[in-house]
Amino acid sequence: MTRREMMLLLGGATAAPRAVRAQQKAMPVIGYLSSNSPSPSASLLAAFRQGLNEGGYVEGENLVIEYRWAGGFYDRLPALAADLVGRKVDVIAATGGSARAAKNATSTIPIVFTGGDPVGDGLIATLSRPGGNVTGVTFMTPELTPKWVELLSELAPQSRVIALLVNPNDAPSAERTIREVQQAADAKGRQLHILKAGTEGEIDAAFTALADLRIGALVIGGDPFFTSQGDRLAALAARHAIAAIYEWREFATAGGLISYGPSVTGTYRRAGIYAGKILKGAKPADLPVEQPTRFELVVNLNAAKALGLTVPPSILARADEVIE
Repeated sequence: MTRREMMLLLGGATAAPRAVRAQQKAMPVIGYLSSNSPSPSASLLAAFRQGLNEGGYVEGENLVIEYRWAGGFYDRLPALAADLVGRKVDVIAATGGSARAAKNATSTIPIVFTGGDPVGDGLIATLSRPGGNVTGVTFMTPELTPKWVELLSELAPQSRVIALLVNPNDAPSAERTIREVQQAADAKGRQLHILKAGTEGEIDAAFTALADLRIGALVIGGDPFFTSQGDRLAALAARHAIAAIYEWREFATAGGLISYGPSVTGTYRRAGIYAGKILKGAKPADLPVEQPTRFELVVNLNAAKALGLTVPPSILARADEVIE
């Protein structure tokens, strides 16, 4: 082998990795930011990827996703968001209550959120014209709150006191939920007792307190941490004979009594579709925040039987699904 042939061979060997790196760099990168942990978020992440796939983006083929998980510790979100911004990702998918941290970290990188009250949280100007670099899909939680209290009052009419469980680690969201549920409880002539839990141990303590106070009706706030604790919450409600209502159908299928709200997986799928649109050139300011058009009422008769409750026919007639 001549010296020239040797140099050409070595040059080709070093050029190949450079070509691979250049190809990888050419792929768009989404930063996936969540307050939760990977395992409890598996179904939501799958729905997000499905939305991306519908737009022609497949992770590992023509798209890279950088994941940042806070593991339930909301105080970690600002640093995780800043890390994604430093890596110059093309879009940030701010899920699981992380939208505020993402917005505080950047005013230029597009952000697609999933959340309850983006206007009230100061993320956007209006739903129809979000403005700036933020858009996404809302759960319409404020509009759902009166319905939760109404349904719970029908299920447990003897309970003059209704409890509310919120996560203090997301203080703005918790305070908003408390205000909304308080207004709904006042309208129904019910007293409201507030409980706070941001860890598994605090959840256990909250249910012990409910049992000691003999409070038999409970609203579970729609916090991402509670979503990851569906089995535990349903089991504790059954153990302490507490009628609880949840936002997501996944709670009812896990053994909870009743749920009312939009499809959480559908919301994440729509967020994936929006992220794909932005990767193709759409501007967040031009994409109206999507709102759910359908709400699911799911009743678990097995849970009702275990609690000694008879579900009123008026609720059964409205149910989208009855689990027996």
